[in-house]
Amino acid sequence: MLAFLGRSLVQKTITLFFISVISFAVIHLAPGEPSQIDPLNPKFTKEVLEQPRPQFHLDKPLHQQYFFFYRDLFTGKSVSWKDGRSVLAKLYDRFLNSLPLFIVGTLITWTLSFPVGIQAAIRRGGVYDRTTTFFAYLLISIPGFFFAYMLIIFVVSTFHVPVIGMKTFGLSGAGVVTRVMDRVWHLVIPSILGATAGIAVLSRYVRNQMMEVEGQDYVRTARAKGLSEEQVHYKHALRNA
Repeated sequence: MLAFLGRSLVQKTITLFFISVISFAVIHLAPGEPSQIDPLNPKFTKEVLEQPRPQFHLDKPLHQQYFFFYRDLFTGKSVSWKDGRSVLAKLYDRFLNSLPLFIVGTLITWTLSFPVGIQAAIRRGGVYDRTTTFFAYLLISIPGFFFAYMLIIFVVSTFHVPVIGMKTFGLSGAGVVTRVMDRVWHLVIPSILGATAGIAVLSRYVRNQMMEVEGQDYVRTARAKGLSEEQVHYKHALRNA
């Protein structure tokens, strides 16, 4: 399992690097550049149009521009032309909303994936295994926007869970517990949506890994010693899966 997490971390790091390169390339593939934002305006002389070039390192080679672009971004030197705020500060504001979604979604994924995958491996070939396999592939196959729409209708009509915003308007004077629970209610739908694909994939991975080790000699030896099935599965098989 640790090997899986390590490979996943390395793969995501490589993916993020290539995404950053592609994003930077797309920006430069667009016609013009910031120094030519309004070249036909008579108030903009050639000297005025050339002023942003050193500021944004547009006078340097492309690979150096890539380095300066992300250096300025992560050090807070890049500012928004719209309001003059640091781009990093604006990203941080969005990050404060994204982080709770990620944490809750990850907790849901890990809490459900392991029990589902382990039980599917233990009952392989049975009704439970076939049912979880069906729903796993179903969750992977359903388009996210369609599943989100159906989930909103179901949750709102059944549980009356709020679906707009990150908190309920007018609760600023309420107690801490009330505000925390209100925030949790607003996280229900997006967290479940973020966890569905992860549950489907991770539960399949846990199932396959458990099935591989269930037939190993040390598992059969543990069972022959008279250990309970729970000890065999969770203490011996799962630890080495």
